[in-house]
Amino acid sequence: MSGTAIDERGAQAPLDASADLSEVRDWIALLKPRVMTLVVFTAIVGLVVAPAPMHPVLGVAAILCIAVAAGAAGAINMWYDRDIDALMRRTQRRPIPSGRIEPGAALGFGLTLSFASVAVMGLATNWVAAGWLAFSIFFYVAIYTMWLKRRTPQNIVIGGAAGAFPPVIGWAAATGDVSLVPLILFAIVFMWTPPHFWALSLWAHGDYARAKVPMLPVTHGAKETRRQVMLYTLALVPVTLAPWLVGFSGPAYAAVAALLGGLFLRHAWRVLREPQDDAGRSLANDAAARGCFKYSLTYLFALFGALALDRLLLA
Repeated sequence: MSGTAIDERGAQAPLDASADLSEVRDWIALLKPRVMTLVVFTAIVGLVVAPAPMHPVLGVAAILCIAVAAGAAGAINMWYDRDIDALMRRTQRRPIPSGRIEPGAALGFGLTLSFASVAVMGLATNWVAAGWLAFSIFFYVAIYTMWLKRRTPQNIVIGGAAGAFPPVIGWAAATGDVSLVPLILFAIVFMWTPPHFWALSLWAHGDYARAKVPMLPVTHGAKETRRQVMLYTLALVPVTLAPWLVGFSGPAYAAVAALLGGLFLRHAWRVLREPQDDAGRSLANDAAARGCFKYSLTYLFALFGALALDRLLLA
């Protein structure tokens, strides 16, 4: 919306609407919306496949709370990591290191959204879901961001649990409890995270080295990282079949999970066998790692979508 303002000479000057929009975009960027998309989707699947029906309005409220909580954790993460974000090419244009948002304002924004999302979740659904939501924020901020990320190459393995909570929270919002199936969904995302993120770190290792973040390619080299991508993908595929093995899903889901897993293994194999030097550094511009990373995103969306569709057809 356009308007006018009084300039230093007392004359009316048009307001810059584009500047207002840019500021709004910066606050949205603090919430890490691209990461939020996957968080929201897995939470929706956890809610949809739960055995207890949920009123649509309450279901939407629960998903919004999960989305806001994920964004709040992202904002606090950006506040804490502003020093290393300024050193990495892919993050140095974020709102805080670029000076467009003050660190204190970002922290206040994140904390306010954190408390609000947990409170609304408890009031709209149940306090079991709210408790899991609060713990997921705490885990991402305190355990992963503040403790693990700068101290150990296992940061993404242990810290990956933070991104695995949404389907558990979605299930808890619908049922008021947590049973075997949501824990299986948690395990799927937990096992998916290392090959997904280490594929990214193979071609972004220079950023992590500059920021002195002990990601696996920095501490153990690219060759070992390629091996770990393969090993974790091998471990992931059987876990994705667990919903069928425990009788929660049907053979259609199992077939899709096996097919998607086979494609993931093919990508992991390409990462392992990509042309490389003796240290494992790519001689092909990390084409295999980039392809594996992109496929891993499609993979998780497709896998959880197949589970939801399978449950809806069985209902």
